[in-house]
Amino acid sequence: MAKDREESLEERRKRLGAELAEVRTEATEDGEREVRAEQSRKGYAQAMKLSSEFISAIVVGAILGYLFDRFVGTAPWGMIVLLLLGFCAGVLNVLRSAGAVASPHPADRDVGKDSSNGNGKA
Repeated sequence: MAKDREESLEERRKRLGAELAEVRTEATEDGEREVRAEQSRKGYAQAMKLSSEFISAIVVGAILGYLFDRFVGTAPWGMIVLLLLGFCAGVLNVLRSAGAVASPHPADRDVGKDSSNGNGKA
């Protein structure tokens, strides 16, 4: 009786070990899927951010150009110029957000520094 019990115990242990190995492989596959899904969501969020920054810069340029033309009476030149400036600002914002262009750092800009002699005195 003790021998039968040991055999059934050994058989159950092998079966449980196989099931545990199967669950572990499924868990690693699920973890990999979750990582890929999270990366996909991050990419989508980044794309939405970049596109909204670009479109908002163009819209702001167009609105300011329209208002400028309306109050000054320079139609359509104010709209054209400010729309182009808005487009350029949108491209620059997208490049900065994407990391292709470094954003200006306040410590890098010295207002009173003279570039000809390098000592900061005129």
